[in-house]
Amino acid sequence: MTPHGHFHWNELMTRDVPAAQKAYSEAMGWTFDEMPMPDGTIYYICKSGGEVVGGMFDISDKLDYADTPATWTAYIAVDDVDASLEKAKAVGATVKGEPFDVPGVGRIAMVVQPDGAMVGWMTPAPDPN
Repeated sequence: MTPHGHFHWNELMTRDVPAAQKAYSEAMGWTFDEMPMPDGTIYYICKSGGEVVGGMFDISDKLDYADTPATWTAYIAVDDVDASLEKAKAVGATVKGEPFDVPGVGRIAMVVQPDGAMVGWMTPAPDPN
């Protein structure tokens, strides 16, 4: 499991998944596996040489991301997302939506730092192995 305070995951939020996949496929040799989500959307797992290197999803129809530019987002592992968010709010950060659980992945929250930069925080799910 990724230790508290270490980067755990990276994902691309994009409005043009096919163009992004083409660019990373041609430039990096990446491949992509589709992972259907409960809301009917598709999350794409990015792989390099068969190894998982990140994720990608379409934000073009998501109202929560209407003002978010296409961007890579990093996720930092924290021992307890909810407790960490309270500490973040106390120093001026805001939370973009409520924390949510992704089965088999972990509990996630998007944090907007006082300077406006957004980062994901997550408590990773226990490794099943």
